[in-house]
Order: sequence, then structure tokens, then C-alpha cells
Amino acid sequence: MDNLPKLSDEEMDMCKKAFMMFDKDGSGTIDVKELKAALNALGQAPSDEELYVMISQVDQDGSKEIEYPEFVHAIRINKAMTEKLSTEQDTIDAWTALGGFQDRTGKVSVERLLAILNEFDLKVNVESLLGEEGKQDLDYEEFKILLS
Repeated sequence: MDNLPKLSDEEMDMCKKAFMMFDKDGSGTIDVKELKAALNALGQAPSDEELYVMISQVDQDGSKEIEYPEFVHAIRINKAMTEKLSTEQDTIDAWTALGGFQDRTGKVSVERLLAILNEFDLKVNVESLLGEEGKQDLDYEEFKILLS
């Protein structure tokens, strides 16, 4: 079983509608021509090579076309990537709120972090990360590990 997020009933309905819009000839598959037409309608102009690469990334059975289950799988992959980016952005936002920089550089004061955790009564085991070194600052990777 994969670790991809499930799609809601509403998302599945949207997938079905989108698939049917791409599948112009009603064959139950999206071929290179249909994918190209759909992407052109969206203002994109991929080369034939790019189209074949796109199809090959989701074509699990080697048919050189995208069947509905493969289309849904691609949507689930996209959803997982979007959720991961959203989580990463939340971590970056917390990092910058505590004094780090958007590009993940800089340091966050342990003292300031502990003050915020105490103020909001959040239970995070900071000591396990800091060890006995008496660290004063955290870099982004340490901060990210702390929040995971």
C-alpha cells in the first residue's frame, strides 16, 4: 500500500470531470494528442518529448496512454507534494517568526523558542535536541527536527 493521501469524494468527482475533459475521444485513456490539446488550452506549449516524459511518469502499464487509475494516482502524487510543500512552508514561517531568515539561514535563539513554547503551553522536548551542550541557538535543520 502506498503512503499517498486519499482523495475525498469531491476530489474524485473533480478528477473524473477533468479526465473526461482531457479524454476528448471518450476512449477511456488520455493519449499524447489529447494531453497536448489540453495543455495548449491551459496556455502551455510542451514539446512532443516533454509530453512523452509526462505520460511516462504516470503510465504504469507501459501503454503510452494515461488510464483513469493512473490519472488519479498522478493527482494523489501531486496532492502529497502540495501537502509536503505546505508543511515545509509552515516550518519556514515559524522559523522566520522566531528570527531565522526565509532562505533557511540564520539562527533561532533557544531562549526565545522556550519563551514562545511556554507562553503557548506547548510541549516540545527541546532538551533532547540540545543535549548537555547548553546550546544558545538552533540552525534551520535542528529547528525542523525539533518540530517533527
